[in-house]
Amino acid sequence: MRAVVVDGPYSIRVDTRPDPALPGPDGAIIEVAATGICGSDLHFYEGDFPLGEPMPLGHEAVGTVVEIGPDVRTVAVGDSVMVSSVVGCGACPGCATRDPVMCHSGFQIFGGGVLDGAQADLLAVPAADFQLLKIPEAITTEQALLLTDNLATGWAAAQRAEIPYGGTVAVIGLGAVGLCALRSALFQGAEDVFAVDRVDGRLDRAARWGATPIKPPAVEAILAATDGRGADAVVDAIATDASMTDALNAVRPGGTVSVVGVHDINPFPLNALGCLIRSITLRMTTAPVQRTWPELIPLLQSGRLDLDGIFTTTLPLDEAGKGYATAASRSGDDVKILLTP
Repeated sequence: MRAVVVDGPYSIRVDTRPDPALPGPDGAIIEVAATGICGSDLHFYEGDFPLGEPMPLGHEAVGTVVEIGPDVRTVAVGDSVMVSSVVGCGACPGCATRDPVMCHSGFQIFGGGVLDGAQADLLAVPAADFQLLKIPEAITTEQALLLTDNLATGWAAAQRAEIPYGGTVAVIGLGAVGLCALRSALFQGAEDVFAVDRVDGRLDRAARWGATPIKPPAVEAILAATDGRGADAVVDAIATDASMTDALNAVRPGGTVSVVGVHDINPFPLNALGCLIRSITLRMTTAPVQRTWPELIPLLQSGRLDLDGIFTTTLPLDEAGKGYATAASRSGDDVKILLTP
């Protein structure tokens, strides 16, 4: 099979690798129909995380079940499914919460160096009953792909920001996760959303969705717009030192900063005293993907939650190198890249 591999900074190739074996009696093999390039994949591509050897990439996938183990009960060969990007054992009390991060055996992520990457022709999925969900009626391929990670992440980010109904929230970073967080914040009752990004095209997209566009550094603009008080909540979908510092300085006393961007491996210089004095709540979240599905799927099916325009580019898997270069450009025209094996 073909698989997208990163073998160094800005070096992507499509390898030929052996087809995956069934990962145990509770596992499944998926023929991937669509896979996304995520902002967190760019950390490997741009050299933020060290690589010991060439590594298969990707953790977002939808496709067709082509093989199952004898213990699989909820999906069958031929089913169209979406795959949770975050993997748990599916059998422990932690996984019973439907949040794979709580797995007592330790969670894993596809394409992170342990499990194979989802940017491939085939994907081996352990604990298939927990990781897989048949794509429901009226859910498009793009929506299903967003449900595997980006939408689940943005939705959870807004929930954990504890936005008061009619309150103000700032969303820093308008990539796919940030845009999903913006839409989720509006749906969850925010009155005013400040959308922070450097790219005009992304700011324009956020403005069309009802947000107030701001270029960073955004603290002064947010304080001015809130009469010096600060936003009730801030979602940081970037998680650089600069964005997290802005988030902590832009939130009001007693407010919440919800971080879902992926920081690098260096420590963040937290102003702990300032946060203490202002009673700031700081939350950092890896998406509870499976837990969000019952909440999000009806909203997408009914059209009450609109995510059109997040996927902007579709390329064949063999052009993954072009896809990564496009994603890394962070342009206003290109937000989310979909690859088709």
